[in-house]
Order: sequence, then structure tokens, then C-alpha cells
Amino acid sequence: QVQLVESGGGLVQAGASLELSCVASGGTFRSFTMGWFRQAPGKEREFVAAIKLSSGHTYYANSVKGRNTVAGDKAKNTVYLQMNNLKPEDTAVYYCAADSHLIQSSIRDPDQYDYWGQGTQVTVSA
Repeated sequence: QVQLVESGGGLVQAGASLELSCVASGGTFRSFTMGWFRQAPGKEREFVAAIKLSSGHTYYANSVKGRNTVAGDKAKNTVYLQMNNLKPEDTAVYYCAADSHLIQSSIRDPDQYDYWGQGTQVTVSA
């Protein structure tokens, strides 16, 4: 049974940085696509970034491109999301997601991911 556990959220001021981690267990993840999504109160869950662990290819939402970096450590079954120059509009619960059979056109669609973590809160004050 695949399990994903996020950590690293917190309360920071605008302009600060945070690194989120997602540890995966219960499977073999070398061919998985690992995604990061976020959901703010009253809003739909939205794509942030993703990485295909087999190739290392990364994908970003336009809203975070240039500020966020997603990376994976296959040996540790861990994916990271480095977030720099955080803004108040980045405030949300951040979720890690995983799937083994995603095609490129589906990477930004949360409905295509089979496995989800419990989320970690990121709050950015002005």
C-alpha cells in the first residue's frame, strides 16, 4: 500500500523560503510521477510542480516557475519542493501526489493521481 507523508510546512514571512519533503513508501517509485499540489481555503486544488522520477523531467505551474524547484531522490523515495521568495498568495495546504502511469498531458490534473499525502500547511504573512 502506497503511502505519502509530507513535511516542512510552516508560517513564514513574505520573501522567505521553505523546503517541503514527501517520503513515499509501500512501492517501487522509480517510474512514478510525483506531483505537488496546493489548495487554499475556498479554492480548488491546483497544480504546483511535478517530476518524473525515471527521467528527471520537471514541470511547473506558471505561478511558481522561477521561484520553486522540484527534485527527487530515488534512493530515499523522497521528493522535495524548494520554495523561494514566498508570497502571501502561496498560502495553502500543500499535497504530495503520486502515480505510476501518467502521460505528460495529465501531469497537471489532480484527478489523474492515485495516491495522496495528508498535506502540510504553508502560511505566508505579508
